[in-house]
Amino acid sequence: MIKSRIVGTGHHLPEKILTNHDIEKLCDTNDEWITKRTGIRQRHNAAPHEGTSDLAAPATVRAIEAAGMQPEDIDLLICCTTTPDQMTPATACRVQAMIGAKNAGAMDLNAACTGFIYGVSTADALIKTGQAKNVVVVGAEVASVFLSWERRDTAVLFGDGAGAVVMSPSENGRGVLTSHTWADGTGVEMLWYPGGGSKIRPTHENLDDFAVHAVQMDGQSVFKRAVGDFSSAITTALDSAGFTIDDVDAMVPHQANTRIINAVAQRVGLPKEKCIINMDRVGNLIAGSIPVALDEAVRDGRVKEGDLVLIAGFGAGLTWGSALIRW
Repeated sequence: MIKSRIVGTGHHLPEKILTNHDIEKLCDTNDEWITKRTGIRQRHNAAPHEGTSDLAAPATVRAIEAAGMQPEDIDLLICCTTTPDQMTPATACRVQAMIGAKNAGAMDLNAACTGFIYGVSTADALIKTGQAKNVVVVGAEVASVFLSWERRDTAVLFGDGAGAVVMSPSENGRGVLTSHTWADGTGVEMLWYPGGGSKIRPTHENLDDFAVHAVQMDGQSVFKRAVGDFSSAITTALDSAGFTIDDVDAMVPHQANTRIINAVAQRVGLPKEKCIINMDRVGNLIAGSIPVALDEAVRDGRVKEGDLVLIAGFGAGLTWGSALIRW
């Protein structure tokens, strides 16, 4: 039976680094408060001229190079993002043009922090049914544009960056073994960016209103839902593929908060040393968090051929998901 397999990974982070000590000068907070509550010590910020496509393109090129392919070999490009270059057309179309993937279809996918898992699940289905052969899934964000320093609970969390994978058919048993996605739209206002769309339209009156044009979060409610749904996503992935948590060699979770990751790992019985964590250096990259951490782990040998790799996440929507991969 044909499976879809990740055959190349890549990532790109902007040059500018914003540390917790830098943030102390911008809002009422301090390094100790941020580190204790989030585990984040620094994050990367895009330059004023850099949009999401400018981060996604180099990450995608590196993934294609790692796969031993050329951009012309790609037949579909999925850009998972909550911060597109513009409302329309899709940021994926810009990326396609920038890298010269002239034979690829292109589309954006927005499932917030679970976006990369939704993208992997979509690519997996298309490859298994023969509708696509070589698919790029890139998670990319410039979240810093949508933050308000008047809201320290969210402003300290997010960074900018992009991570990408190339997925292709596999007949040797390696690849995506199972993937699952869920959503609960009743939780939309737990974590959201209200303005800018057709529901709450930008006007001259609300343009400078941070209550409309900045990320908002009910932190306690998100934490409770995240731990429960994150854990159930992991259990479902393992049960559906006939594995136990002891079989997992590495888990690459969405990098939202170390307290969430630690609580989930404890609940499902996964040793902390099997969790791939990089959020202390990059913050929460939303759809970019899992692929960036995954690429780092592949390149430094923490994820290697034959490993059973679990990816899982939870995000705005509310959305959550998981995938189990034989590397």
